[in-house]
Amino acid sequence: MSLDADQIVDRRRMRRKLTFWRVLTVVVALFALVVVGARFGSPLSGLSMPATASIARVQISGLIRGNLERVEALDRLSKSQARAVIVHIDSPGGTTAGSEQLHNALLRLRERKPVVVVIDGLAASGGYMAALAGERIIAQSSSLVGSIGVLFQYPNVADLLKTLGVKVEEIKSSPLKAAPSGYEPTSPEARAALEAIVKDSYAWFRGLVQQNRHLDAQALERVADGRVFTGRQALALNLVDELGNEQNAIDWLAKEKQIDPKTPVRDYRLRSRFGDLTFLHLAAVTVLDAVGLTSIARRIEESGALQAVERLNLDGLLALWHPPMSN
Repeated sequence: MSLDADQIVDRRRMRRKLTFWRVLTVVVALFALVVVGARFGSPLSGLSMPATASIARVQISGLIRGNLERVEALDRLSKSQARAVIVHIDSPGGTTAGSEQLHNALLRLRERKPVVVVIDGLAASGGYMAALAGERIIAQSSSLVGSIGVLFQYPNVADLLKTLGVKVEEIKSSPLKAAPSGYEPTSPEARAALEAIVKDSYAWFRGLVQQNRHLDAQALERVADGRVFTGRQALALNLVDELGNEQNAIDWLAKEKQIDPKTPVRDYRLRSRFGDLTFLHLAAVTVLDAVGLTSIARRIEESGALQAVERLNLDGLLALWHPPMSN
């Protein structure tokens, strides 16, 4: 009986050792990938670069922020052998500066290759700003388009701190330094300064829409009040050129740019696969997979936790749309 018990203990011991070495191997492999990525740059493999006589498919999704890696990838794409580019957009927007950066990068790409934008589900605020860089904008009937506007949000916990008996002392070089502050009520002067910034950025955004979509003043007023429109409404308001999908983009390229409609469409990654996850998040998913906890790994990978954190980290003026939260 004691022999059987010893065997059971030994087996458990060996199983723990095996699990340890599996986890260690995975961590070392991930570390090696990070080192290689840092040494040789972003792992955009040769397979991601469009081959000769192909149409590149680019995906823009989620929150838009400043991203030099994406800009560099689009610049490389402009020098590739791709005949044209179809940009799929599904984004509520993001920071105004990040959206402007993406818009300008797509404009540079458009100077060298035909660029068609396909709005899959959502192109609002900064997402629509990016779409304006396309020669042609195609949306589905039920897509959401527009939300032309600029937003500046900040939390104010002054009343909460007062209730708790907490007072934040500060010494400033001038009244508008570091304003607004979430620790005290916003002064009329600080609010006026912020409103001036928002209005200036909003005027620039409106001008961008008017210039790219060739709208008169009256038509611009109808679309630039911050609301979103369905694809059908956006077509009637001249915010998009056509209702359809990627096939419509290919048909337009064939008709207007004399590109063979049978030209293959190949995906082009704007960032490495690992760019979607933080290192620790990726390591956690991989380790859980390695030790057999696949279901938990998939839940972590598919959760919206990272998007929530990313949204909290958006700094500065926002060109971002989100529906109001219900009670």
